[in-house]
Formats: sequence, structure tokens, C-alpha cells
Amino acid sequence: MKVLMTAALAATAAFATTAQAETWDMPTPYPDGNFHTQNIRQFVDDVSAATDGAIEINVHSNGALMKATEIKRGVQSGQVQIGEVLISSLGNEDPIFAFDAVPGLVSDYDSAAKLWEAAAPTVKQHLEDQGLVLLYTVPWPPQGVYSKDKLSSLADLSGKKFRTYNPATARFGEMNGANPVTVQAAEVPQAFKTGMVDAMITSSATGVDTQAWDYLSYYYDTQAFLPENMVFMSKSVFDGLDEDTQAALLEAAAAAEERGWAQSEELNEGYKATMAENGINVVVPTDEMKAELAEIGDTMTAEWLESAGDDGQTIIDAYKAD
Repeated sequence: MKVLMTAALAATAAFATTAQAETWDMPTPYPDGNFHTQNIRQFVDDVSAATDGAIEINVHSNGALMKATEIKRGVQSGQVQIGEVLISSLGNEDPIFAFDAVPGLVSDYDSAAKLWEAAAPTVKQHLEDQGLVLLYTVPWPPQGVYSKDKLSSLADLSGKKFRTYNPATARFGEMNGANPVTVQAAEVPQAFKTGMVDAMITSSATGVDTQAWDYLSYYYDTQAFLPENMVFMSKSVFDGLDEDTQAALLEAAAAAEERGWAQSEELNEGYKATMAENGINVVVPTDEMKAELAEIGDTMTAEWLESAGDDGQTIIDAYKAD
């Protein structure tokens, strides 16, 4: 046993002396209380421990360092080494990134995991082509519709100012006759309180993070889709690491992905319970809403396939395969 411990200590010392100590900045759009941010902080702790302090990552939460729309470009340009974004927020620059934001394609964690398995090789390649390395992904809970006013159908959104956070949610609003307004997560409460928006589609987690009970009354549990966040880094920075450090980083990322998916599913019901306890009416969608959502999903799936081309069809074929 003493010999084994001595060998382990020697290996750790060798790792520490051969790996060059680095400090990275990591912007993320979400507050410290959000489960994505908490998972990231565990990830960076794991990276520090696994590399014996060779890699230290400073997390800048809640858009403090960069707004959500600036993070990807910040990593690509070398302003920061690593970051987190909602994958589908990049749908305008590359439609393949909107694979997980099509209503009705998935509505639970098992189907979301199957879709990610189908999409992962293509998404990773598109990122690599842009000088980026995907480390891990974690889904948000299923998306539901929030409103100040009671809704009997999605058509009741017509004419309302609808908060959006990616191209897909903007299209969803348009198809229901609403007026899309882009608002980042940190700005949601103010947008509702000032009358900038009247309704939105987002997760139960965001409802709790932003204390939605302070500014609206209804949550319709449509389970429309499960969009994913990704943690990614500069390929040039990754390629500059030695093999042991790369392996340690990827191992911590794999643990973060497994942990994050489990947390998202586990927390979802609790988030809805918290909203109900604070006065929000948590409502099962009407049959009319379900039918409307299915029709919207069919249309948006066809539109996404047209824009995503062969790569998009490859993802859908793999997802639907037995």
C-alpha cells in the first residue's frame, strides 16, 4: 500500500510540474442560483482538482462579463477561453444549432437524450469548423408558456408582446400572432414589470430563477421542447494543453454532463411546485393547446429541415431510427 501511495504522489507531482498553470475566464448568462451555474462551479472545481491546480477557471455568472449574445464570439476571438451558451441561440448563424428548439419533436428527457445522441456528431463538427471544442451539454426542463392573463388556446397569444430568447421562440410567437421581443434571462422580470412583454415560453427553472410570481399569474405546462446549454472552449487553447490535461478536462466535462442531465430532470417538478406555492396557476394545457402545438411543431420541423439541409435530415433520420 505504501508503495502504491508513493507512486501516486510521484505521478501527481510529475503532472503538476509538467502542466503549465493557466487561469481562464468563463462567462455564463445565468445567476449563481441557477442549476446550470451550480453545475459549472462543480465542473471548474473538478478541473482544478484533476489538474492539481494547473487549470483554474474564473466563472463570471449572470452576464457580468459578457452578455449571452457576446460569449461565443468572445471565445472565438480569444477574449475568454471557455464559455456557456444556449445552443439554439446560435440558430440564426447556423440552423443546425436549432435542432433542439423545434416544438413537439421531444417532450421528455428520454427523447431529448436520444435527439442529442443523434445530433452530437454534427453539432461537434460544426463547432470544430469554427475553432471550438464542445465539452458538455445540459438540457433545460421542458418549456412551458407563461402569461399574465389566462389562456384557453395558444391563439390567445395573438397581439401580445411575447418574450423570446432564440430564433425558434420568435417563430413560435409569430405563428401564434404574438409580437416577439428579445429579452435575455437576467432582464425578464423588468421586461414584464414595465409592460415590455406579456407572455413567454421558457422553463420552470427560469420561472423560479426570476421569481415569476412577482409579475405574472399563469404557467401552461406544454412541455414543448427541451433546449440545451453547452459548455465549450477555444480549440486552439485545448490543442495547446498536454494530453494528461486534456484527458482530465474531458473527464470532468463528462461528469458534469451526466450530473447536469440528472439534476435538470430531478428539479423540474420541484420548480413547478415552487411556482404553485407562490401563487402561480400551474395549468395542464387544454386539448386545443395540444393540437395547436402539434400543428406548429409540424410546420417548424419542416422549416428547420429546409434550412438545415442534409445535416439536419441526418439528425432527424438518426433520431427516428429504431
